[in-house]
Amino acid sequence: MAVTTLAAPRSTGRRIGRPVLVAAVLLAWVVLWIPVHGMHTLGLSPADLTPLHRWLNDVNDTVGANRNSSPVFLYFFNEIRAAIDSLVTLLQDLIAQPSYGRPVPVLGWLGVVALVAYVSWAFGNWRVALPAAGGFVLLGLQGLWTESMDTLALTLAAVAISLLVGIPLGVWAGLSDRFHRLITPALDFMQTMPTFVYLAPLTLLFLIGPASATIATLIYAMPPAIRLTAHGIRSVHPSAVEATESLGATGRQKLFKVLLPLSKRTIVLGVNQTIMAALSMVTIAALIDAPGLGKSVVKALQTLDVGTAFNAGLAIVVLAIVLDRVTTAAGDRVRRTGPASRLRRPLVALFGILTAACCYMSYTYVWAAEFPDTYRIGGAISRGADTVTVWAQDHLFAVTDAVKNLVTYALLNPLQALLTESPWWLVAAVAVLLAALVGGVRAAVVTVACLALLIGTGLWQDAMTTLAMTIVATLLVMVLGIVFGVWMGRNRHVDRFVRPVLDAGQTMPAFVYLVPFVALFAATRFTAIVAAVVFAAPVAIKIVADGVRGIPATTVEAATAAGSSTWQLITKVQLPMARRSLTLAANQGLIYVLSMVVVGGLVGAGALGYDVVAGFSQSQLYGKGLAAGAAIVLLGIMLDRIARASSPSNTRKGH
Repeated sequence: MAVTTLAAPRSTGRRIGRPVLVAAVLLAWVVLWIPVHGMHTLGLSPADLTPLHRWLNDVNDTVGANRNSSPVFLYFFNEIRAAIDSLVTLLQDLIAQPSYGRPVPVLGWLGVVALVAYVSWAFGNWRVALPAAGGFVLLGLQGLWTESMDTLALTLAAVAISLLVGIPLGVWAGLSDRFHRLITPALDFMQTMPTFVYLAPLTLLFLIGPASATIATLIYAMPPAIRLTAHGIRSVHPSAVEATESLGATGRQKLFKVLLPLSKRTIVLGVNQTIMAALSMVTIAALIDAPGLGKSVVKALQTLDVGTAFNAGLAIVVLAIVLDRVTTAAGDRVRRTGPASRLRRPLVALFGILTAACCYMSYTYVWAAEFPDTYRIGGAISRGADTVTVWAQDHLFAVTDAVKNLVTYALLNPLQALLTESPWWLVAAVAVLLAALVGGVRAAVVTVACLALLIGTGLWQDAMTTLAMTIVATLLVMVLGIVFGVWMGRNRHVDRFVRPVLDAGQTMPAFVYLVPFVALFAATRFTAIVAAVVFAAPVAIKIVADGVRGIPATTVEAATAAGSSTWQLITKVQLPMARRSLTLAANQGLIYVLSMVVVGGLVGAGALGYDVVAGFSQSQLYGKGLAAGAAIVLLGIMLDRIARASSPSNTRKGH
């Protein structure tokens, strides 16, 4: 008797993927927006204040009234401010400002140039020293010697304190797993916060001036020193440590004889990154009355004086390039030892004597102390920039206006309308759903907390405007990141050509990016967006390029042998396998973009950036500016958390 077996039919249903669910949520949002837009938008006019803003104003007034009587200020905050002011003043007296009854600083321009050349040659070679000396001479020729030295003094003060605190903390983090786990979230938070955010609360405690600027700068600049010092110590090969321990070395001997010498190059890289971060922040700190080149850029941008802004911005770039090249040369120098370094010692001594002679002349003679104004070229640079600006506005207006209108009307305006005109509860519900779909439960919980606090700031609509600009700029950054990153990852010749350009772009402080785009697009929201794109694109492009290049060659060869076209190879193999790099690029792009979009409040971007700037300049809006800084932090945390949680490794852990 035959036995027949009936197989159960297979289920033909498919699990709905996350992209489909995300698209469904967005579509439902657009459909619901049509009948409910304009309702419950939590709008607030620029002059209006909420009870929270008034309370913060009262706190500011109370702090000001008790600053010279409260023990907390008398014996803590005021002492810190006095100590930092003294350090900054000392450095300014040395190289920037008239001091000790003299009409000139202690060290004039000739002495500074000679010292820069000597240090550059000692750490590098003549190829580093000559451009460094030439760069500093150019600062004087631009008519910005005093402003440049003020910026250098603030930078050196912030870097000195950052390294004094950061390197020991980095050593501790490198030696202790527990402390490393403890400090990493704090460093992540410090680097996630846009630079504007540091300024407002610090002025509450330390007043407007060099002290607040220096403290804000060192907070922003310290994380690289801590991270890279810890990374260098943790990267020392265990066999070297074990060999030292087997010889009976103490912990102190192991640290100073093995760990620090073997991690010296990484620590010097941390010094480089700290200097560049400090220079970037010092220029932004001009908003709280920090002296130097940043103040010239801010004043020029506020009056749309492109020529003056370009001249000062060029000086910032020159200073950044010189500092970057000298510290990079120092990092390369620590690897080279032996006869070549010993042969340099007589020359080092000789050039040291010549440098001391130049310093003496700059202290003694007026011509060597005050930079001569006979050959000033700053005016010519400003006029040239103005001429180019007028030419660009006359001849490129059709192109620039078309690009601006395309991005504004096709992307920015619809997204901004969707965010600002939707009821707050609808935006919140969509944000939480998207966070849950993309990043999981933890990301959704963080989003709920951030949105609740964002509503509490009273700046919901301004936050949504800033969010719209951030999203549009990040999308454009990722387009550039994928296009150029894939191109660089697939072609080493392109990588060798493009990467130095990207490195140079990352050297420039954020303020500088605003200047050329103000000339091309005037003061608009689009100016802030395009500046943010150019500011954030280099890091995204390099991350994507490294991810594509990191795919095993055997995988690419197998796909090619199977008959895949170039397009199929990119879209079906390389981009999917580089998904983690794409996620990291999006995360870093978001943080860079948010920082720059907020700075764009100086050139017509409005929203939270304008609220922060207005809080510095108008005492009645101080509380609102402080709340705007908190709103920026909340946006940064929310976006950063969602981007981090959406990485493949975290997604797999969550499921």
